[in-house]
Amino acid sequence: MPYDPAQVYQPEADTFLLLAAAQAEVRPGDRVLEIGTGSGRIAAALVQDCDVVATDINPHAVFCAREKGLDVVRNDLCSGLRGTFDLIIFNPPYLPTQPEERIDDWLEYALDGGATGRAVIGRFADAVRGVLAPKGRILLLVSSLTGLYEVRELFADRGFIAEVARQQTLEGEELYVLRIVRKQDGSVPV
Repeated sequence: MPYDPAQVYQPEADTFLLLAAAQAEVRPGDRVLEIGTGSGRIAAALVQDCDVVATDINPHAVFCAREKGLDVVRNDLCSGLRGTFDLIIFNPPYLPTQPEERIDDWLEYALDGGATGRAVIGRFADAVRGVLAPKGRILLLVSSLTGLYEVRELFADRGFIAEVARQQTLEGEELYVLRIVRKQDGSVPV
């Protein structure tokens, strides 16, 4: 399949908000996982200071990120990954999308969050514990369209604490970066 850059989510305001949060959160020596890397912008910015693995389900995004010299795995969320990561970064598809709104292409994987905007986020919350280091942290970008309270509750139901680390108003919606840790860690969210 030929690489099509039009099928890759390009950096937007949400990318830069998550990047700023990631740069503030990452610690030297961290093993970092970026799920849904898209263009690879965030992973590329972090790779100098730590070990970074990037993933994406979209073959066009994988190709794009590999062109930046990144270690990229094509998979769905955390499937097939070995080991644990100190910091997991994810800008999920969070837009509430009805079936008739779907566009049926690879770019849709970056945008379509299901009817509530939380379909992929819920799957991620179920899977992430298996690859998160015991004292690991998660940075997750969500929108007011997705339901901040509902996303925080979704993680709380799975034994996590989710606090807002950063936020930005953008064209009638709020973007939030949640910093998520395990409850039993005794970690105090920042």
